Amino acid sequence: MPYTTIKKPSDYFNTKLYTPDGSSSFAVTGVGFQPDLVWVKSRNYTEDNQLNDSVRGATKGLQSNLTNAETTQANGLTSFDSDGFTVGNLSDYNFNGDSLVSWNWLGANGTASNTDGSITSTVSANTTSGFSIVSYTGTGSNATVGHGLGVVPKMFIIKNRDDGTGHWRVYHSSVGPTKYGNLDGADTFATASTPYNNTDPTSSVFSIGTDNRTNASGQNMIAYCFAEVKGFSKIGSYVGNGSTDGTFVYTGFKPAWVIQKPIDVAQNWQIHDTKRDGYNPKNDNLSSNNSNSEADNKFIDILSNGFKLRRSDVLNVSGDNYIYMAFAEEPLVGDNPATAR
Repeated sequence: MPYTTIKKPSDYFNTKLYTPDGSSSFAVTGVGFQPDLVWVKSRNYTEDNQLNDSVRGATKGLQSNLTNAETTQANGLTSFDSDGFTVGNLSDYNFNGDSLVSWNWLGANGTASNTDGSITSTVSANTTSGFSIVSYTGTGSNATVGHGLGVVPKMFIIKNRDDGTGHWRVYHSSVGPTKYGNLDGADTFATASTPYNNTDPTSSVFSIGTDNRTNASGQNMIAYCFAEVKGFSKIGSYVGNGSTDGTFVYTGFKPAWVIQKPIDVAQNWQIHDTKRDGYNPKNDNLSSNNSNSEADNKFIDILSNGFKLRRSDVLNVSGDNYIYMAFAEEPLVGDNPATAR
């Protein structure tokens, strides 16, 4: 049995930095595949986190730091290309001289109708990498939705595309279906039965209750679902120790990208990747829930087999519980064993 079925993680997830020129059309190449989900953030300026996916279609914009409804951005992300994507001159994507980061996931490069749940969904699922994009229309009643992964997702994020005040609901397996987080907020995870009907997902469906953020009657929803794949992705939790020689979190690979959040304490979601800075401990952070430029807060070291907390606060308060999701840059074993930064 091989350690991992994915020998080259960048075939399925890749961080691509780019510096645009402000022209009416700018092609971002070098992603390595045609992405189905693109998340773009300015590193230097106060700009929104922009998320575009192929299921909703190019130009359909959502912002993870806002509750806004989906809008058509004619000058935003205009196409998904064979080796990247093309953007117009909307400043969030293409401001002359800006430095931007894009996080890119491969789905199926196509969609399929899924009838596994009580609600029929439209799905772009990559069962190799454990990632799917799911579109569905809410009913307002307890229901199930097919996700297409064939295994149980450990984290999923849902946004009501039509609700201009709707938070981005987050399910995480370490917290369970009786609580929810908001990707657009620094608030703690809250207890409620309505987002996920108090029901964990299965290998075929996730459950939704009567929460308008996940299941408003007649309104359009989008969900991003993530399952663990050994050597490629890890979704879990850890407890802070309050030391600058902080908690070590084993992932089984060198992380390319990590998102973290305390469960019971109000604090920003923090995102790190290995492309924006090239050495420990200078791993600049960005947040999904605000528009701030990146900051050099030196929260973590990125290692060959996981990550280590390097401050006594924020992501490593003694006794506090944290959740995370990570994707691999390199597996721990193989032809090119990973090293720390």
